[in-house]
Amino acid sequence: MKVKDFSDLIILAMLWGASFLFMRVSVPDFGAIPLMLVRVTLATLFLLPIILWKKRQHEIINNLKPIAFVGIVGSAIPFTLIAYSTLYVTSGFASVVNAATPIFSALVAYIWLGQRLTRLAVIGLVIGIIGVVLLVWDKIGFQEANLFLAVIAGISATIFYGISANYSKKNLVGVSPLSITTGSLLAASVFLLPLALYLWPQQVPSTKSWVNVLALAIACTAYAQVIFFRLVENVGATNATSVTFLIPGFGLFWGYLFLNEVVAVSTLFAGVIILLGTGLTTGIIKSKKLAS
Repeated sequence: MKVKDFSDLIILAMLWGASFLFMRVSVPDFGAIPLMLVRVTLATLFLLPIILWKKRQHEIINNLKPIAFVGIVGSAIPFTLIAYSTLYVTSGFASVVNAATPIFSALVAYIWLGQRLTRLAVIGLVIGIIGVVLLVWDKIGFQEANLFLAVIAGISATIFYGISANYSKKNLVGVSPLSITTGSLLAASVFLLPLALYLWPQQVPSTKSWVNVLALAIACTAYAQVIFFRLVENVGATNATSVTFLIPGFGLFWGYLFLNEVVAVSTLFAGVIILLGTGLTTGIIKSKKLAS
């Protein structure tokens, strides 16, 4: 992985780490499906003028079916599942579940694409998962009645992410990340529209919720999705989805920065473990003995 790709990985982790906080604030007012409709629709409206300005709309039209598949499987469904899970579990717990994405991505790549997993990558995955668990262990909440369904929803989202990332790598080679992002979010908007309108909240969401969903749409969706698909194109689906190891750490960082939450030494230690696991998984840290 090149330095530019690694910097993209860090930026993506920062944005997606913040997304759990934004969802946690907004989903009680909107509901999971309406919130995700607003998220993907605003992100689409933000990106469409850029697509038209760069004259990339033909890329979306020529690759409509695979882009629509990615939009539904990689955005609409998993976004909604995660939003639902944040109604009943803490954002830290949702991040832990989300960290399983590289595992499913690697398994899908192995089963579907025949992509071989090195011993080094497997070790990195295990270390990364251990680090994430250590990081959020004392922040996991189990008080809600619908916890089981929330956990299942979170795990299911990671499976959809894994399928989408590998499908994109196989079927959208050469298509610009901007076109994939815009087209997939447009498809997600159309897919979610009927049910979101049916479930639209009777009470108008608060201004605070609208501000959070705006940040969620523009920064954590439109811009972040462009970065993600660029990573998939440059380093592969498994390496791109290893960003989920870093997300919980940045979630805690934003909490410290904006909510004055205390970051313990144990948290910093877990963060080092997560970075080690991510480095091994993505190949940034290499070992000739374990590379095969």
